[in-house]
Amino acid sequence: MTNPPNIVVVDDDAQVLKVLRKTLEHNGYAVAATTSGKKALALIKQNPPDLLILDLNMPEPDGFDLLQIERSQFPYLRILMISGYLKGEQLEAFRFVGAVATMEKPFTPEALASKVREILGR
Repeated sequence: MTNPPNIVVVDDDAQVLKVLRKTLEHNGYAVAATTSGKKALALIKQNPPDLLILDLNMPEPDGFDLLQIERSQFPYLRILMISGYLKGEQLEAFRFVGAVATMEKPFTPEALASKVREILGR
């Protein structure tokens, strides 16, 4: 039996974080979740995940800074950027700086599960 893919989720909204975690765990993933960019850095260094789901708009470091830090330390880390602030082409621009995919909030649990399966190839 293989271990489930490991996902770190970072969102400053505790309610959103709870829904994201529950959705991912329900779909068979091992999830570490935090509302803090600083705690996310520690989680990722401790146990590099298969996927980082990262909210853009949050306290320091914000999602953009965290994306750059993680991209330099873990160049092959897959990162899904999520945002309720940026839409369309503005959010898609993060694919040019290291995100493998983006999603606009709000999204359904089914859409999240589908996107994660697509990214992880499951």
